[in-house]
Amino acid sequence: MGDGGSLMLHYFSNQALLSGEKPVGEIPREQELYGRFLKLAWPSVVEAVLIGLVGMIDTLMVATLGDLAIAAVGITQQPKFVLMCVVFALNVGITALVARRRGEERREAANHAMRNGLIIGLVLSIIMSNIGFFLAEPFLRLAGAKNEYISDAVIYFRIIAVSIFFQCLNSLINAAQKGSGNSRISMTSNLAGNLVNVVFNYLLINGIGPFPRLEIRGAAIATALGAFVSFGVSAVRLFQKKNYISFYCKAPWRLDSEILRPLFKVSLSALVEQLCARVGFFLFNRVVADLSNLAYTTHIACMNILSLSFCFGDGFQVASTALAGQSLGAKRPDLAMIFCKIGQRVVFFAALLLSIVVILFRKNIISLYSDTPEVVYMGSRVMLMIAVITFIQMTQVIFAGCLRGAGDTRYTALTAMVSIGLVRPLAGWLLAFPLGLGLYGAWIGVGMDQMSRLLMVGHRIRQKKWLAIRL
Repeated sequence: MGDGGSLMLHYFSNQALLSGEKPVGEIPREQELYGRFLKLAWPSVVEAVLIGLVGMIDTLMVATLGDLAIAAVGITQQPKFVLMCVVFALNVGITALVARRRGEERREAANHAMRNGLIIGLVLSIIMSNIGFFLAEPFLRLAGAKNEYISDAVIYFRIIAVSIFFQCLNSLINAAQKGSGNSRISMTSNLAGNLVNVVFNYLLINGIGPFPRLEIRGAAIATALGAFVSFGVSAVRLFQKKNYISFYCKAPWRLDSEILRPLFKVSLSALVEQLCARVGFFLFNRVVADLSNLAYTTHIACMNILSLSFCFGDGFQVASTALAGQSLGAKRPDLAMIFCKIGQRVVFFAALLLSIVVILFRKNIISLYSDTPEVVYMGSRVMLMIAVITFIQMTQVIFAGCLRGAGDTRYTALTAMVSIGLVRPLAGWLLAFPLGLGLYGAWIGVGMDQMSRLLMVGHRIRQKKWLAIRL
């Protein structure tokens, strides 16, 4: 075999995967390690990608109502995630804690952690749903909603706010299941919900058969029904004895300081990360919303494509996060590093495939969202940027996931504060307005944000401090 082939084999070998970390015990063969990673990863990748595709289909169905309808739905996305960020932070803590207890072979403690998280999440989800429903209009005005579509946006957001209750509880249950190494439950629950979403989108947006034509309202109702079904499927799985996370496990329901202390340790730092990220995304979205309606419509379409790239990375991240956490729980930092690096290598090929598709079919993809020539022209140029950003985004998602799985959420919070909270909105505004680059300048800001995140989390992985964190 030539030098190139030898270098390639070495790149995927255990020696390269260890990145200088000393083996603590016996290291399984590469085939076994990659097989274990992919076995856990594929359900999450399928789930995440199909969720991303459903999001795209959702937007495409709404696009039949016109460009302003896309803007009305698009403007609600960041406010929704702001409301859910507290529960998202709690999810990080649950996944990390359950993964550690699974690695320590303490099933009762893992289930106790899930139940504590579920109690807290129930209260939080009720509060967030009510805030979203009653403060919909001022929230959307703050996000930059224009008079041309604010009424439709408010209608959509109020219905979505009701569904936040079910989305939050579903995500909490699935966070615990993923931490235990069971990613199939999350996949099946979300696939069921997304199928319901797509079917009722079709029936309710334009009024098919006996169903009324509800337009924007119909799209929101379809999303809410999908969220309810996803929650129902996840909840049912808690009543199955065979699952590691199950109500049949004799774990208490009481709030326990031994559970809450490490849970809050991870979750509070994750909350800071979420708040920085959501505020940064919110401000950046406001920057783009202040451009023309056509530019904002183009932006929403392109963000759908970038979100699909994130979905691939996020799916593989589930495996890296869970396996890194379980390895540290078993006192195997060497395996934690290996699974982190395996994730990095796998997502490179996923990014390569996605980037080729984006470059070759960029105009065709954008044309699905709008046939307005300006939107197609701007969108096809932004798609070239997405082809590059995809490589950066997927790698940093894997690294950040490993840090969260280890409980190093303080550093990921700092990363979010710098990159998303500062770099993205400031660079986006500076390039879009003072330097006059408009939408292209804003997307250069997106690339700068992703690169700064990659540099920061990559540095932390190489430092190896995350391998010594205890929960």
